[in-house]
Amino acid sequence: MDSTLIAIIFLVALALFFDFLNGFHDAANSIATIVATRVLPPRYAVLWAAFFNFVAFAVFGLHVAGTIGKGIVDIAQVDAYIIFGTLMGACSWNIITWYFGIPSSSSHALVGGLIGAALVKAGTGALVMHGIIKTLAFIVISPLVGMLLGMTLGTIIYNLFARSTPAKVDHLFRKGQLLSAAAYSLGHGGNDAQKTMGIIAGLLFSAGYLGPEFNVPLWLVLACHAAIALGTMSGGWRIVKTMGNKLSKLRPVDGFCAELGASMVLFGASAMGVPISTTHTITGAIVGVGTIKSIRAVKWGIAGQIVWAWIITIPAAALISAVCYKLAVLAFKG
Repeated sequence: MDSTLIAIIFLVALALFFDFLNGFHDAANSIATIVATRVLPPRYAVLWAAFFNFVAFAVFGLHVAGTIGKGIVDIAQVDAYIIFGTLMGACSWNIITWYFGIPSSSSHALVGGLIGAALVKAGTGALVMHGIIKTLAFIVISPLVGMLLGMTLGTIIYNLFARSTPAKVDHLFRKGQLLSAAAYSLGHGGNDAQKTMGIIAGLLFSAGYLGPEFNVPLWLVLACHAAIALGTMSGGWRIVKTMGNKLSKLRPVDGFCAELGASMVLFGASAMGVPISTTHTITGAIVGVGTIKSIRAVKWGIAGQIVWAWIITIPAAALISAVCYKLAVLAFKG
């Protein structure tokens, strides 16, 4: 087995580890509301979310994988060193933010990692600005649309059930939240697992293992969905507490509206091939639902901390990636 193949196997394993961390870190997005409303206990909630994370491969196309694989950095510039730097930047930032319980974006950590390594290797000419601008735009668009949909769905449902007893509403939406949580986890798996597929497919294509045209083989699709599902099953409980309890107090009807609104954003973004942040989306939806009840129902100080994490994720992951890329080049190329 030659050194190039060994390096590729190592990087594929590292990419799947990132996918595991993605599921672990973003488990909070999939299960925070259903745990906070006590519809499901944590151990069942993660299994529920993990199942729908995995089966998402049968529902969505591979548009997001294509964007990450060749729409952020020029595919001709991608090599093992860029992929190593990218994954180290994204994994490191995920671990740091998990430790401090900050619901940052695994997606944007990955994008930041790609940008950082590519800039060190080839400068700004290596960047595909159209794809980057589209991704950056959705840092703002996805939480705002999530918030709007959360508010809209909440307003409609609150009015429809205004004359129902609280006990009846609670009973109905405890069942409804099982469906909304499933839809959100499906959207999470469909968008997030594809980002790692794009990274691995980009590596394999640049090394000549995918033939003359960029594509994502089935084994890679299944491996990435399995890794993110396993990560979700492990759960990132520090972030669950922030998303489910600290941002706004949720009832089953609130959780239903937030999850359904966020899942609609994820489904639309995946169809357009936009790698958006599930963290940003569900946060916006939770804030939207909380705002209906009262401005004071949302803990804006916590929301502000989350927004700052969003702002620094891409540059922080890019910086770590750039350093790791340079160290790898110095170590192996001299």
